[in-house]
Amino acid sequence: MTMITLALSKGRIFDETMPLLAAAGIEVLEDPETSRKLILPTNQPSVRVVMVRATDVPTYVQYGGADLGVTGKDTLIEHGGQGLFRPLDLNIAKCRVSVAVRSDFDYAHAVTQGSRLKVATKYTLIARDFFASKGVHVDLIKLYGSMELAPLTGMADAIVDLVSTGNTLKANHLVEVERIMDISSHLVVNQAALKLKQAPLRHIIDAFASAIRQD
Repeated sequence: MTMITLALSKGRIFDETMPLLAAAGIEVLEDPETSRKLILPTNQPSVRVVMVRATDVPTYVQYGGADLGVTGKDTLIEHGGQGLFRPLDLNIAKCRVSVAVRSDFDYAHAVTQGSRLKVATKYTLIARDFFASKGVHVDLIKLYGSMELAPLTGMADAIVDLVSTGNTLKANHLVEVERIMDISSHLVVNQAALKLKQAPLRHIIDAFASAIRQD
């Protein structure tokens, strides 16, 4: 029996991938929010799901820890996408990467005056490319969470982060000043696995593609 391993992360990506898996006849048998297991069984003995951090999904797929995975465009850009086949934009877990600042910070003035901005983010490649394209000099501060604290404590002038509803920004007196890019989640496949396990992987890819078209 050829085992297919799918890498997913908890939260929106997991929840919004479930209908796509159902279209392929696959049902995850345990809830990752309540189960302590990191490898979850499905109703198909030849398919299992590994639960990993969102930022680690491309790495697991690249190095063969998983045959395929679902990951955000933001994570893919930061990872670089080496060794990955990207057959589908799944149009799920949609959000955006944006620049946000304290509501009392004059971002437009700072940018036009050629000031050197301190920017906190975990998306350093995206942020560097964006500000370089605008000719804005930045000092990037790498953070892994609670981005909103950086401007509030004076550690940074701005943040580059994922924004969905904007409610977290508002609750922390921050405002979104520039939208860098729209984000959705993509299906990524290990290139070697695609050759060795072509039939079962193609079945899943085709089922996902069909489900997306019907939406």
